[in-house]
Amino acid sequence: MNRRYTANMAQPKIIVSTDGPYIVSGDVPLTMQTITPNAQGESWEWVAGRSFETTETYELCRCGRSRHKPFCDGSHTTPHFRGTETATRAPFSDQAERLDGPAITLDDAEELCAFARFCDAGGKIWSLIGASGNHAAKELAIREANHCPSGRLVVNDARTDRPIEHPLPPSIGIVEDPAMRCSGPLWVRGGIEIESADGTKYEPRNRVALCRCGGSKNKPFCNGGHASIKFDDGLT
Repeated sequence: MNRRYTANMAQPKIIVSTDGPYIVSGDVPLTMQTITPNAQGESWEWVAGRSFETTETYELCRCGRSRHKPFCDGSHTTPHFRGTETATRAPFSDQAERLDGPAITLDDAEELCAFARFCDAGGKIWSLIGASGNHAAKELAIREANHCPSGRLVVNDARTDRPIEHPLPPSIGIVEDPAMRCSGPLWVRGGIEIESADGTKYEPRNRVALCRCGGSKNKPFCNGGHASIKFDDGLT
């Protein structure tokens, strides 16, 4: 469900609380989003599932222990969760490495990888960039980058250097990954403001992935750790 934000509504925002939950405000929609494979078993499509009933402000678990996932139930306090933020505050452009191709370029900030694997479907995106003079290769690379939930991968028009990003409405997805038999991160979309526990604002982006298993080494962002620990939110 798309919601229109007016001047009378609070703008969507997420605060990373100190060793506690994500505090979401601004009436942000919350839905389940499942990584669905193609016939070859490659991550291919996002399938929307159930919508969660929310209020204008709500709290989402980031320690992985809540018995009321995806919402916080206070489990981070016993035993005490250490949620220290370790991610760089540098803008994406300073984190990413540039790969040039004939029609499109790729900016790749590997540290942000959330292990969704859309970049492998039908040909790895790094190879597709080099072959982007071919229309099919170019379109597949654009598709793969835009399906990346973490924003690790951004393709740009090689002529104008403008990013080719599909706009997303402000919303949060609860990622499920049946192929890996695990639950994934929070897929935060539409440029929602994210504020650190110390009040610093992270660069607003069209899509980022926030850790909700508690195991990321790049908090508050996901680094794919949910796959190695087989995080299960019990929602599927």
